[in-house]
Amino acid sequence: MLENLNELVRENVQETVVNNSEIPNEHNEAVIQAASGSIFDSLKDQLSSGNIGSLAEIFNGGNADGSAVSQQASGSFIDKLSGLGINAETARNLASTIIPGIIGKLTQKTADPNDSSFNIKDILGNLSGGADGKFDVNDVIGMFNGGQNQQPGQAGATPNEGGILDKLKGMFN
Repeated sequence: MLENLNELVRENVQETVVNNSEIPNEHNEAVIQAASGSIFDSLKDQLSSGNIGSLAEIFNGGNADGSAVSQQASGSFIDKLSGLGINAETARNLASTIIPGIIGKLTQKTADPNDSSFNIKDILGNLSGGADGKFDVNDVIGMFNGGQNQQPGQAGATPNEGGILDKLKGMFN
């Protein structure tokens, strides 16, 4: 998925990145990697933290501009650009242009039955860390119980903390 996301960014940032005098040519590829990595990491973080609503918002054709995914990815992207020595104003301008646009393209491609470059099940599988890259119910259960796919009391089940349910339990103690 990350490779396809890199390609999607590369296809859509020619004018914004490659032809931008504020970005040294030797940093063009790093900027592309930073954009796709920021989006991927933000999607993954939203899923692993249980913020399914923000994912549903963008993948159901919602506005990517103000979404939690877009805001988080933009912040990460700005930080990565800063690490490349790109000034803050340029970084903010790039983030506000690139990130929502790429998230919008990603969701369009995911929804397009004639485009097989992105599949929502594969995306969720990659984001959830499914060993096989596929998304299934066990991956969802793993997100809620810290990676423990077996129910308590089953042979081989071991306690595992850190899942969403453990975090929710901590709120009520």
